[in-house]
Amino acid sequence: MNTAEEEPIPLSALQHYVFCPRQCALIHLDRAWEENLYTLRGRRLHDRADRPESLLRDGCRVEYALPLWSERYGLTGRADTVEFDEDGVPYPVEHKSGRKKVSDADRMQLAGQALCLEEMFDCTVAEGAIFYHQSRRRETVCIDSGLRERAIQVITSVRELLAGDRLPPPCNDDRCPLCSLHDACLPALTGEMENGE
Repeated sequence: MNTAEEEPIPLSALQHYVFCPRQCALIHLDRAWEENLYTLRGRRLHDRADRPESLLRDGCRVEYALPLWSERYGLTGRADTVEFDEDGVPYPVEHKSGRKKVSDADRMQLAGQALCLEEMFDCTVAEGAIFYHQSRRRETVCIDSGLRERAIQVITSVRELLAGDRLPPPCNDDRCPLCSLHDACLPALTGEMENGE
């Protein structure tokens, strides 16, 4: 990927795109943002997690709010937590306020973090985790070749979306009631207008 001349993509855009391309465009192109119960919980969680701190726990160095970037893929962001083992290999841990999801949206954001860490520390990140605060459990995520390839495809799709000037059509499905941008998107109304109804 040739990203030297292009604006870096926020890591959060990968999660937004996989959840819903229209949501991604509304947030990252139109700068739309509305709060709902889920975003408020997430913001409260990240207000605590986004304080840079370094500590040693069980022989493992733990970094909170670690800035991340990748020149190769044109990514930027911050990791909630990165645990470094005794050999210095990073293990990213993304924090989410809800519970484990069927969608790959959260795993895609974690994969983007792994790509950044690999470039920054010249190593291979074989796995990471997503900590879901509602269940108080970690989901271990294998950063395998399939997830990496999908992440690279999503990065390309997000870059194309952000370079364009059109909003994707609304998904208008069971994701919509959970979305904080429901009122900005108007999925049912917009879907009817695009279908000529």
